[in-house]
Amino acid sequence: MINEEIRDKEVRLIGPDGEQLGIVSNSQAQAMADEKNLDLVKIAPQAKPPVCKIMDYGKHKFELAKREKENRKNQKVIDVKEVRLTPNIDNHDFQTKLNQAIKFLNSGAKVKVSVRFRGREITHSTLGRELLERFRNEVGEAGGSDKDIKMEGRSMAMILSPKKA
Repeated sequence: MINEEIRDKEVRLIGPDGEQLGIVSNSQAQAMADEKNLDLVKIAPQAKPPVCKIMDYGKHKFELAKREKENRKNQKVIDVKEVRLTPNIDNHDFQTKLNQAIKFLNSGAKVKVSVRFRGREITHSTLGRELLERFRNEVGEAGGSDKDIKMEGRSMAMILSPKKA
């Protein structure tokens, strides 16, 4: 709440430089803010009496928006790439998928490795688990397992994350 929106009889007033001005009436606080060509802003409405500060509200909003934009810029988005295998994959195909996953991990992305079971292959889910264990071991230095191997419907999956440098 700013300026005339503040309806309290008394407020604890803080000056533009952060100094305590004490408890004053609302009209007196508004007059002090007008005298300095600034706004009266309620910063702690739950306090008894509420705390108000004399400040340039437009500049304050601009600073908040600027800080928010800077935080968004520094935020890192983590990609999750997926590598799909089948339980009866050939060795060369396995190495190709492994090299692709290592490339993803080195670029900083997480990798979801999943084994897809089709038809009656689901009865041999131990083959899928062994395949994922082998994949995890062969990735080695590039990344480590984030989550343990888990069944998700007709597929078994695990997530690998890149090692910290």
